[in-house]
Amino acid sequence: MVTVIISRKFQVVLPKNIRNSLKLRAGQKLTALLYDNRIELTPIRPLRELRGFLKGIDTDVGRDRDRS
Repeated sequence: MVTVIISRKFQVVLPKNIRNSLKLRAGQKLTALLYDNRIELTPIRPLRELRGFLKGIDTDVGRDRDRS
């Protein structure tokens, strides 16, 4: 676990290993969510980056007998 400091302008610097792991870039937008007394930051990804992320997913869904 890494500790970060909040500046007087309420800014924080994300540690380099986290930035690299998530492939974050300067100027990239994140969503901020208050969840269960913590802050969650999630990168907003362009739709082009998401292409194919469901590749290989099992699309077999059980259905009721009266459905076809």
